[in-house]
Amino acid sequence: MDCLELKLLADVGLVGFPNAGKSTLLSVVSAAKPKIADYQFTTLTPNLGVVSYRNDKSFVMADIPGIIEGAAEGKGLGIRFLKHIERNSVLLFLVPADANDINAAFEILLNELRKYNPELLDKKRLLAITKSDLLDEELKTALKKELPTGIPTLFISSITNQGIVELKDMIWKELH
Repeated sequence: MDCLELKLLADVGLVGFPNAGKSTLLSVVSAAKPKIADYQFTTLTPNLGVVSYRNDKSFVMADIPGIIEGAAEGKGLGIRFLKHIERNSVLLFLVPADANDINAAFEILLNELRKYNPELLDKKRLLAITKSDLLDEELKTALKKELPTGIPTLFISSITNQGIVELKDMIWKELH
């Protein structure tokens, strides 16, 4: 018997390390209630949420389990998690503002996708710097100079709702 494989999971897939704020973002922009905790691998299966947008429009967002360096070789349930990324139209990378090096963290995530399936790099990509409520304007200005180039980037905070409306606008623009 042939089995049917679901190819498209969501319009937008959230990609990031464990504890990057993926589940928190999904809980803020949709009615989804993913498990949120301060330990790695709280999310073990994708959570889906419908994000309401302007004029009764909406899109589906998937909270993908966290990826760690070495995921493409199977570390941290990596292959199982990376499979879910194939099933999204746009990839929204989330890197926390308190990362040691935002650019390096983004490159590690991109490299894991490249090693798993180079075609994933053909997908539209966005970058959100999460937990930005930890930053003052001076620090944001300094960080902007070090951010990856060639990718739409936004500072957000799911806790204070900073940048959330702009993030939805940025996602909608990429989807349409």
